Amino acid sequence: MNKWRNIFLAESTLVPLAAILLGLLTGALAMLAGGFDPLLAYQSLLKKVFGNAYNFGETIRQITPLIFTGLSVAFAFRTGLFNIGAEGQFIMGMLASVYIGIVFDLPAYIHAPLAILAGALAGGLWGAIAGYLKAARGVHEVITTIMMNWIALYLANYILASFLVPEGKQNSEPVKETAVITIGWLSQMFDSARLHWGTLLALIAAVVFYVLLWKTKLGFELRAVGFNPHASEYAGMNVNKNVVNAMLIGGMFAGIGGACETLGVFHYMSISAAMPGYGMDGIAVALIGGNTPLGVILGAILFGMLSFGASGMKFGAGVPVELIRVVIASVIFFVAAHGIVRYLLKPVLAKQKEGS
Repeated sequence: MNKWRNIFLAESTLVPLAAILLGLLTGALAMLAGGFDPLLAYQSLLKKVFGNAYNFGETIRQITPLIFTGLSVAFAFRTGLFNIGAEGQFIMGMLASVYIGIVFDLPAYIHAPLAILAGALAGGLWGAIAGYLKAARGVHEVITTIMMNWIALYLANYILASFLVPEGKQNSEPVKETAVITIGWLSQMFDSARLHWGTLLALIAAVVFYVLLWKTKLGFELRAVGFNPHASEYAGMNVNKNVVNAMLIGGMFAGIGGACETLGVFHYMSISAAMPGYGMDGIAVALIGGNTPLGVILGAILFGMLSFGASGMKFGAGVPVELIRVVIASVIFFVAAHGIVRYLLKPVLAKQKEGS
């Protein structure tokens, strides 16, 4: 019993939980200021998420791409890089997978994996471009990745309009049935919610993230280069190569997420004037999760529940959807400003240290 109590009261556990609680409390105060009932709002949010099998399944579907983009951002952060381009990498993963899914005619056991692999490579190569510019030209990755998000959107629109979308339409042809990764029997269990194999792949990706970064020579070099590139170079590591590798691998996580979204949820891709948004949300997920694979999964669950449950708050308590962003922003603020949270928890943490 004492062991579990110590784990719960440990700083690494207590600070994020307190930050989330403070964020929810701040959101409640914002609702009160607007004349809304925060208890009813949060109750409506939970009812939306857990009220029936369909909504619960759709919440899982909402969480899945956030895990992928969160891992993409977190992987780069762990190697000393700021990957703000998960959005563009996600879009390129969508584009490559839908192209393979439409153009090729293959058996299902080859077609779907090939489409996912194409999405991973497209996202990875898109990230690697920013890595190369950083390594070869010294261009900061924040600038290049932000710019490449928009390039990805407009390039995808051009390719869709030129090759994949019928004239006069906005959507591409649907991918062939052999490329679809929706789990039919599981969707039926959740009242036709759009559940797919991507959720399992997201959990596997989190394990790969951990093993690759902390259990392999490549992971050690990536972390070392991120921590101190000059010392790493002195130790004989190829700094530029590792920068490109870090962005390549991070981009692959986002690319797989994009592939799973097209193959498992929509089965087509649309010409769009706006980005999907998962890449930008992935930055918040990585931040909430402390850039760890388990933290990213938990952050994606929280973020996904808040995002999907926003409509429940609107219809159940009359709260504008915009206020859910205030709640999310408050959570992110307190997670980022962990110094404030530690100060507020100072008595508890001091007592914990004395007890240990």
